[in-house]
Amino acid sequence: MDIESIQKKPPYGAIAILFFAAFVSFLTNTLINIALPSIKEEFDISMSTVQWLATGYMLINGILIPASAFFIQRISNRILLILALSLFTIGTLLASVSPSFGVLLAGRMIQASGSAIMMPLLMNVMLTAFPVEKRGTAMGFFGLVMIVAPATGPTLSGYIIEHYSWRTLFDVILPFALICLIFAIFKMKNITPLKNVRLDVLSLILSSIAFGGLLYGFSSAGDKGWGDPIVYGTIVLGTVALILFIIRQLFMDEPMLEFRIYKHPMFALSSAISIVISISMFSGMILTPMYVQTVRGISPMDSGLLMLPGALMMGIMSPITGRLFDKYGARALALVGLTIMIVTTYLFTGLTLETSYLHLILLYTFRMFGMSMVMMPVMTNGMNQLPMQMNPHGTAMNNTLQQVSGAIGTAFMITIMNKRTESSAKELAADAMSKMDANAAPPSAEAAAEMKLHIMHEAMLDGITHAFLISTFIAVLALILAVFIRRVKPPVQSEQGNKSVIKSKRIATE
Repeated sequence: MDIESIQKKPPYGAIAILFFAAFVSFLTNTLINIALPSIKEEFDISMSTVQWLATGYMLINGILIPASAFFIQRISNRILLILALSLFTIGTLLASVSPSFGVLLAGRMIQASGSAIMMPLLMNVMLTAFPVEKRGTAMGFFGLVMIVAPATGPTLSGYIIEHYSWRTLFDVILPFALICLIFAIFKMKNITPLKNVRLDVLSLILSSIAFGGLLYGFSSAGDKGWGDPIVYGTIVLGTVALILFIIRQLFMDEPMLEFRIYKHPMFALSSAISIVISISMFSGMILTPMYVQTVRGISPMDSGLLMLPGALMMGIMSPITGRLFDKYGARALALVGLTIMIVTTYLFTGLTLETSYLHLILLYTFRMFGMSMVMMPVMTNGMNQLPMQMNPHGTAMNNTLQQVSGAIGTAFMITIMNKRTESSAKELAADAMSKMDANAAPPSAEAAAEMKLHIMHEAMLDGITHAFLISTFIAVLALILAVFIRRVKPPVQSEQGNKSVIKSKRIATE
């Protein structure tokens, strides 16, 4: 079946299967965030260690997604989806029965190896199945998966952690993963075109060292400090490997990740904005539950419910944003959305030990409202400038950068928070000691413990608000970049003899 006939009658059944599989995958990505404090206590490990359940998941996505362009072009989408769902299901089962943190982390990594294929596969099917004039609306509904699933995760997780063990999180996901797998086996159709391309093993090794080294270095800085040889050594190793990886891709006829697509200016701009937004978005999803549960002592259930209105808001706005994109383009939406994000993120820097629950709900909901107007319109506008045959590389590049930047950004923000918390705790402790009367009797053990707990809460609050301040400046950078967005249409391919001539069509500035 050719592309034109597919676009005239999109395979909605196959797309629905992919939507459901991607939703379960994305839900799992953030489902664990609310459970991190409980898992930390059960296995008696540090926050920087337990954080790997979240950042490690994104890291595996970041390592494997570059290879997704190869898999999508070489393997039929039906076989690829079955393989991805099989890995995801096995990982979920392993995490559910894990007797130790190491086994739990291994289960998450296997989960991620299946998840890494699902979003690029869905995006390529969507770009193949819908003509450009309908892509905004179609990708708006895709936003329901990409945004609502991660945003809904904390609410579901909060309820489960409140009433059951954290293992129930994986027990709940397992039957849905199995249902997706069964439907994929019996109902999935082949849609995307195939090419005879090969996987470059050296490129895969270099990308793994690059992204793995960078993330490990940023994650370890919270415990070891920036001056530790392991920290700066792994960051330098990752940077060198990334440079070698990029150079190798530029000199290959069939690269694993096609960096030449950055010759298209709007795609390059959309990637830059997506990186910045991912850092702000994923870090916020980690910092908010930490403030609500650890500093305020709010239950996991109420912590999850706090995020529910934001998830519902994004769900309502996503299809609407898609239609607005088709009509007005990405720049207007991005400018409005980013302005809302900047204001609400800055307001998070004013959190106190007495901030009301309603205030937190409104702040988080409006932040998600702004975010819903940015991610999909910017990404779709960039993809629209690429030729059809470059779509697998474009989606692979976008998803790689989003996962890696989100993982590194989260690790970076946690490191900033930890360092600020440590320094603030020392200052507060010294200040408390200086105020004590030297002639007075020492405080009782109970009073001393209460004072220590209060100091730690104050210090962590200072660390979290400082991290939100850094996140605000990051969002400002995205706003500056969004000013340069221009509306584009994809290149038109016309056959002249045996050569395909690409003619880029740019329409007027918005």
